[in-house]
Amino acid sequence: MIWPWVAGAATVGAVGLGAATTRELRRRALHRWLLPNLFAKPRPRPKPGEPIDVLIAVCDHFEPMQGKTASDQAKTRVQQWLDQYPRLFERFRDSDGYPPRHSYVYPEEEYDPEYLEMLADLCRAGYGEVEIHLHHDNDTADNLRRTLLNFKRTLAERHGLLSRDKETGEIVYGFIHGNWALDNARCDGRWCGVNNELNVLRETGCYADFTLPSAPSETQTRTINSIYWAVDDPHRPKSHDTGVEIGAGPRPKDSLLMIQGPLALDWQVRKWGIFPGVENACLQKNQPPNERRLKHWIDTGVSVSTRPNWCFVKLHTHGAKDPNQDVLLGEPMVRFHELLRAEADRNPLFRYHYVTAREMANIALAAVSGIEMTIEEARNFRYVQLEQIGQAASTSREIATA
Repeated sequence: MIWPWVAGAATVGAVGLGAATTRELRRRALHRWLLPNLFAKPRPRPKPGEPIDVLIAVCDHFEPMQGKTASDQAKTRVQQWLDQYPRLFERFRDSDGYPPRHSYVYPEEEYDPEYLEMLADLCRAGYGEVEIHLHHDNDTADNLRRTLLNFKRTLAERHGLLSRDKETGEIVYGFIHGNWALDNARCDGRWCGVNNELNVLRETGCYADFTLPSAPSETQTRTINSIYWAVDDPHRPKSHDTGVEIGAGPRPKDSLLMIQGPLALDWQVRKWGIFPGVENACLQKNQPPNERRLKHWIDTGVSVSTRPNWCFVKLHTHGAKDPNQDVLLGEPMVRFHELLRAEADRNPLFRYHYVTAREMANIALAAVSGIEMTIEEARNFRYVQLEQIGQAASTSREIATA
């Protein structure tokens, strides 16, 4: 995929790839994704004069016990989100009338019923949804399957969290792998151990994976800036390195949906005045959102070929980490939402939508379904929150007895 930064990459090539340059490329894992994508076919773009719908999903690796902290500090971290998020962001609304939201991707190994119930309260108030996160090492497929099924059952039955597939009735979940090591993607095999992890995820009800991008980690795939189907090869790791772009043809058998966030070079941030920074869609203390980054995310062009004016911006963060809260629960994020609102007020062709991970997956599937629908209609295309199932059933009963 050739983006505007390719010209800059060519400049580096002209300087010559010396030993220092090669080391820097490998340190940032650029050799894994940059070079294979320099001459890829560009994806379709919105036509001039067409509106653009920017879909913003913040997938939060929400780890309140991060750093092996004491339980009282972990609870304080969660409470800060309950207290501050509504106070700061209730006044903002997207083009559909929704407030800013997070997908709290919660680690199984940090499960505490009190913390999950606190998050459930925040989600019921309209500020997000909960999905599944997992850190594991030297694992087996059988143990992984048990772990995921047990955690899925706990979140659904004890807390009313997660979603249901409208077609099958199955409880489903979105997933982010701890340490980025999805499908045993590290060269040393650490922080996973399961070569058929994609199959295990799919078989236990994972509707989509949201781990990527992971640059500058070695776990970064050659495929970037894409929404695609990955088919597991249980005999080798990192089967999601490549796949079939959604909408490019029928869904491959036994495939898992991969939804990536933007990944590009940032030539306005340079090391030694030569090497560009990496824009990896991360929100943290030293990577606050701003107008320049928003332009990067949109220009990267993560989209579906059938709806090129639907721009998918999947961001990631560690929201419970204390330093990051200065950004996520502070002025930088407030200014970002003010920026979005101001741009929409100024430009009638610019529309923005705060979506959860589940809604982003739904919208991608709706975009290739052949059914004409709005973003609002597509939010619940296939997967719906468990409470919505209950509400729908209640409404149906009322209609039937009226």
